[in-house]
Amino acid sequence: MSKVIKVGMADLNICKSPDIITTIGLGSCIGLILYDPVTKIGGMVHYMLPDSTQMRNHSNIAKFADTGIDELLRRVTRAGANRSRLIAKIAGGAKMFETTGMSHVNNIGERNALAAKQKLRELHIRLIAEDTGLNYGRTVELHCETGEFYIKAIGKAIKII
Repeated sequence: MSKVIKVGMADLNICKSPDIITTIGLGSCIGLILYDPVTKIGGMVHYMLPDSTQMRNHSNIAKFADTGIDELLRRVTRAGANRSRLIAKIAGGAKMFETTGMSHVNNIGERNALAAKQKLRELHIRLIAEDTGLNYGRTVELHCETGEFYIKAIGKAIKII
């Protein structure tokens, strides 16, 4: 019997087969998963901002791409995932509000997606699939048994990446 592990906003957790890990409400935020297809251990971080060094208060490491992805990597490898086999998938990074001008708020979703890609390159972890951008929110689920990453959005067919 599998259980569903919920990850909140600015939160992270890990799971093992046959469990499912999920987060709701990805707008400009990114849901990033790391997954080892052999041990079937995975984890998810739901981060809000690309870079902790730009903030005074960065005590919640899961709130930021740089610190959240590092911590997720620590946790999945500590649980038994093999770092050399890890793959990554991302979803979210939407442009939720049309704004005028070139404000940083305007493209936070895009900056969040770019931060994930840069961090994964630094860590030498392959990003094998993504569903990012556009202008709608997403709910995602990682099925640890199969490694399938389900993306659900209102009014759209379920996508599996």
